Amino acid sequence: MTDTGDTTVKFSLPPIGVWTGALDTVPASRARELAAELESLGYGALWIPEVAGRDPFVHLSFLLSATERLIGATGIANIWARDAVATSCATKALTEAFPERVLIGLGVSHENLVGGLRGHDYAKPLTAMREYLDGIEGAPYTAQRPATPARYVLAALRPKMLGLAGERTQGAHPYFVTPEHTARARETLGAGPLLCPEQAVVLETDPEKARAIGRAYTKTYLAQPNYVNNIRTLGFTEEDLAPEGGSDAFVDALVAWGDVDTVVARVEEHLDAGADHVAVQALPAEKRGLPDAQWRELAAPLAALRR
Repeated sequence: MTDTGDTTVKFSLPPIGVWTGALDTVPASRARELAAELESLGYGALWIPEVAGRDPFVHLSFLLSATERLIGATGIANIWARDAVATSCATKALTEAFPERVLIGLGVSHENLVGGLRGHDYAKPLTAMREYLDGIEGAPYTAQRPATPARYVLAALRPKMLGLAGERTQGAHPYFVTPEHTARARETLGAGPLLCPEQAVVLETDPEKARAIGRAYTKTYLAQPNYVNNIRTLGFTEEDLAPEGGSDAFVDALVAWGDVDTVVARVEEHLDAGADHVAVQALPAEKRGLPDAQWRELAAPLAALRR
């Protein structure tokens, strides 16, 4: 067993979780209440991001303390935000406090958020991730050790990072992807490692309204070369990837919108393509909005996908 998790035994992760940055927009007390509600609704995991909001390890600590079974995951913790020893110690502390309820997604982020925001050199992200995992494995820890392994996955899109994820961690957490990518990722990873894609959804049947919400989401990620380079491999044209959020076909491919059955069907496509778990991101209609009504409406139908 290594300090990046026992990769020979797959972590028991329920099939459906929630991915959201919305808990950063409410007071901590309200975030705790919402985490408890998500657990009561039957969601198996809660994924939270890292950019420049709450520290995700601190955030997970109070979200997990408000719940009993919910798995807390980072999607993702930026490796440039803290050194490998700090990440190893934080992960072990959370795992000791909440056994088998912590999954730390690690990622190399993007040049503008690494070089621009944080002042680091983004020249060789794959090498940086490999060395970071080496650092985690060699990190000392003098506190009470957890009784269960520390668990990690990597934010991986392309074959080399997917390969590293499968070799050195529990698996991969691809973001801004389609079921077609999930099928390719499963082929690259093989049968053993976890595959936990994110899927954006909007419960809105009006095409104009739904695509407006979806396009606000796709526009953000089309500004990041890592995502664009990956999306190009799935057959989209330059016209599809226009910087204002992309074509209607592109938005429809990345954001599952419509009624409950339509949204659930897209999530099921990921599971059929080889995903172990889908992190469902309900998009709010307004900036910094809270999609809690969508979480409630989707909970029971998504729970029926468990297999």
